[in-house]
Amino acid sequence: MGHDEIAVVNAALHLHRPLLVTGRPGTGKSELAHAIARELHLGSVLRWSVNSRATLADALYRYDAVGRLREASLRRERARSTAVWSGPRRGNGPRGKGASARALRGAQGGAHPSPYAARRPPMAQPAAEPDIGQYLRLGPLGTALAAAHRPRVLLIDELDKADIDLPNDLLVVLEEGRFEIPELARLPEQQQDVDVMVSGGRERARVRRGVVSCTHFPIVVMTSNGERDFSPAFLRRCVRLDLPDPDADRLRDIVRGSLGEAGLAQADDLIETFLRRSATETLATDQLLAAVHLRLAGADMSRDQLLAAVLHRLDETLPT
Repeated sequence: MGHDEIAVVNAALHLHRPLLVTGRPGTGKSELAHAIARELHLGSVLRWSVNSRATLADALYRYDAVGRLREASLRRERARSTAVWSGPRRGNGPRGKGASARALRGAQGGAHPSPYAARRPPMAQPAAEPDIGQYLRLGPLGTALAAAHRPRVLLIDELDKADIDLPNDLLVVLEEGRFEIPELARLPEQQQDVDVMVSGGRERARVRRGVVSCTHFPIVVMTSNGERDFSPAFLRRCVRLDLPDPDADRLRDIVRGSLGEAGLAQADDLIETFLRRSATETLATDQLLAAVHLRLAGADMSRDQLLAAVLHRLDETLPT
């Protein structure tokens, strides 16, 4: 990151506001989130890739009600099948069959019923309900808000593809720093603390009284390719960063960061070609990285074949 980008990122961190990163495809918008996480030693990046069908609930949590109901049914079946029949067995008691016969006569109306008369099976003990925390997983946004020990970096990729109301709904949750999980809020008093699963790992997060509350405000990076305009109300609640098209030095930094010095040593002519063509065509930096990776891996391809395979223009209309 350059000095200007670092200043904008720091402003977003101090203000606890999401960072809205715009720019053409391939300018390194998504990579910025990973660079922040590396620089601040905040672990892996939580990612939510937005599409036209995405909803806020997808990012908050998912509850597998069907799976929990199926497990509860299986437990009840197992409890019934293990109920033990405690009636008399053949030959048990005094004098074997004779005693059994007298027991039967006593049970049929004798004055002194035998203690060996047939007994009813005991009632099956009710099966324990499955732990609801095993069937509820926080989404990327929910996991970022539930972080207990340090902030998490959340990448919300291609927000401009979302439904028209989603961006504003998203900022409401971020500003409140909390959200409720109704399935947990309805639990009885003795089940107020529930450990639920999180996105991208096997860790658990504790949810109290059905509410996920923010302890450390997450670092939220939202990207947009400029395919739609956002409302003024949304824009004023974000810190905006527009990434220009990368120059030669920036491309070398990207290649070095992704493929190391060995990759950079193989990339000079590819970077030159990329810059020349991107002046008139739409290209993405990940195409350049793919070309360098193939060359570094020793792919049996000429330079022209390499460029034709991966460095094709993205604004080209496919033949019909």
